Amino acid sequence: MRLSKKISGSMIIMIPIAIIWVIPLVWMIVLALTPNELVQQNTIRLLPVQTTLANLWSVFQKGLTLRWLTNSIIVTGVTTILVVLSQSMAAYALARIPFRGRSIVYPLFIAGLMVPREAMFIPLFLMFARLDGHNTYTALILPRVAIPLGVFLVTQFMYAIPKEIEEAVQIDGANRWTAFWKIIMPMSLPALTALALFTFIQTWNDYLWPLVSANRREMFTITTGLASLQGNFAQAMELGSLMARGLIAALPLLILFFLFQKHLIRGISMTSGGK
Repeated sequence: MRLSKKISGSMIIMIPIAIIWVIPLVWMIVLALTPNELVQQNTIRLLPVQTTLANLWSVFQKGLTLRWLTNSIIVTGVTTILVVLSQSMAAYALARIPFRGRSIVYPLFIAGLMVPREAMFIPLFLMFARLDGHNTYTALILPRVAIPLGVFLVTQFMYAIPKEIEEAVQIDGANRWTAFWKIIMPMSLPALTALALFTFIQTWNDYLWPLVSANRREMFTITTGLASLQGNFAQAMELGSLMARGLIAALPLLILFFLFQKHLIRGISMTSGGK
């Protein structure tokens, strides 16, 4: 009885909060499905008076929205793959391989969490400017590959994997590389999935670094591209079309979350069990 009362009490608190968080998404969907003429008359409505797919269709006919979506898919996909591979190897070394100085190296990784990304923009900008690397996929991808949070999450998870499992494989003749790929990586799948989701979401939503590094319209990501449309008076008057672009840009994240939310929650909860 007490447990049910606690659950019902928490639900009473969480449901209104969830509704508040969902309202902006519903508002965006309604505006995206409403003709621009009606949106200009009244933007404060949560139920469409008249629906149309013209706004969604215009996304694929006008402007560079498809190019921006393609840029975001390439940058986000490659970044996620590189982050998962590099962070998992770094975490394996820190969690499973004893070496001199490990007690110093790991705190240095964690200290990186305290450095704001904005503080690194000037050195990164100057470095890529000297290499003539701005307005390229390389400049948009590489600065996001080294993230201390990924090392922390995966290291904590790998700490919890019993060492006896890896030792048994090594007794059978497997080296560390084989043990890493065949044993540790599959067993770390929940943490790696959570890391991949975090990376995908943060990279897809990143606005500041693409704004700094890419100043050619064809190299904009979807976030900087949509922001540039807001500064255009003609586009700003077509709020329905603008919301349609925002809806299409948000769809990959929504689909990703609904497909992998169980893996995300499991990965976060299991990383808290590390030593």
